[in-house]
Amino acid sequence: MSNQVSLKVARRTATGRNAVKKVRVAKSVPAILYGGGAEPAPLQVERRAIDTLLAHAVGENILVNLVIDDAAKGATRLALINEVQRHPVHQAVLHVDFQAVSVDEKLVAEVVIEPVGEPVGVKNFGGLLEQSLRSIEVECLPKDLPEIVRVDVSGLNVGDSLHVKDLPALQGVDYVADADVTVFLVSEPKTADEAPAAAAEGAAEPEVIREKKAEEGEAPAKKD
Repeated sequence: MSNQVSLKVARRTATGRNAVKKVRVAKSVPAILYGGGAEPAPLQVERRAIDTLLAHAVGENILVNLVIDDAAKGATRLALINEVQRHPVHQAVLHVDFQAVSVDEKLVAEVVIEPVGEPVGVKNFGGLLEQSLRSIEVECLPKDLPEIVRVDVSGLNVGDSLHVKDLPALQGVDYVADADVTVFLVSEPKTADEAPAAAAEGAAEPEVIREKKAEEGEAPAKKD
């Protein structure tokens, strides 16, 4: 289940592009807290703190107890890190969205699915493990939110598959997806000549242009 950690944040009194630049110059990251029936609250968090938190996270779902600087002493706000925006080149954290949640209300979140083990059909017969579903929505209380859904695929032979209904049962967690959707499949191994044959079938036959032969008894035309 997802571990809850404390994270100190401060309110942002100014918004806009210039204000965001000042936050980043001060080695902090702009953030926002929304949900819980309240107006969205602009926040900022120390870059080192958010970088450390994300670096040690097992999955994408991280529950945090936000300690807001102007809140009553010891008061925290439970929230889920809903989205992390990163720089497209050096991957530095640019912005964080926090979604306020309640300890006694169910939430819906996307959880990564991870295969565990090597399928027997891959190990012994050269099959290929295909993963059709990389993540799945779950509904549960915050305390039951899994960091990741690990699935044992070691028993799969060639032609075998696992579906949503075969995912491990987690206490207090409901999978929000069609039970018959395929998650994993071990396909048959490709033979050595399959790839060239497929390429040959898809390739158009080259057009061959030959000079028309002179009819029998007819002298070939002279070239200028």
